[in-house]
Amino acid sequence: MARRRQLYEGKAKILFEGPEPGTLVQYFKDDATAGNGAKKGTITGKGVLNNRISEYLMTRLSEIGIPNHFIRRLNMREQLIREVEIIPLEVVVRNVAAGSLATRLGITEGQRLPRSIIEYYYKNDQLNDPMVAEEHITCFGWAATQDLDDMVALTLRVNDFLTGLFLGVGITLVDFKLEFGRLWENEEMRIVLADEISPDNCRLWDAKTGEKMDKDRFRRDLGKVEEGYQEVARRLGILPEAGPRDMTGPEVMQ
Repeated sequence: MARRRQLYEGKAKILFEGPEPGTLVQYFKDDATAGNGAKKGTITGKGVLNNRISEYLMTRLSEIGIPNHFIRRLNMREQLIREVEIIPLEVVVRNVAAGSLATRLGITEGQRLPRSIIEYYYKNDQLNDPMVAEEHITCFGWAATQDLDDMVALTLRVNDFLTGLFLGVGITLVDFKLEFGRLWENEEMRIVLADEISPDNCRLWDAKTGEKMDKDRFRRDLGKVEEGYQEVARRLGILPEAGPRDMTGPEVMQ
């Protein structure tokens, strides 16, 4: 594997310098964290599965006109993406009460919400990614009002499309997290979808049984974590041909 310069390492991915200006290589790790890093572990083959799942979903979103940073998958653990200026916000869409929403408001987990809710969280590990309002976002310059309008419009379209797509394979899209970035082309800027869409940042339940098929299996020590991720890929028809086994990681240029 060609040596390349590492630019950033997060909890679940590593970013490397891309082969051309304006591109990056995104490498998916098997590392898993929960509680803002308080709990750490490894989910064997997670990186392979998330790479394929995110590739599939980003490609499908591109087909309906949702701009995103994905260019193409390079191998089982890496994909080529456009370099964007990440907006330091997590946009969370909730369709069914679960996780922190159920805990904060005392709502029974699994209760379908009268309408989808969008929440914003400031991406800052030291502050445990606090929930913020639009006033905070515009006041502190994390995003302009027009940026937020674009992000919300894209988020609602993504939610509508993915809800239907997952329901078609017997999965309920309970909630999920999106990240966005600013893509600069010929001195013009547009907001595009970034990061990934996978069982790492989506709650995915079996539509009939409510069985969890996402990172909650790791967070809550439910067991069969790998099997949950594999079932999502299987239902989407994209389980890796070679199987989600470990692969040698990329060489890092110091």
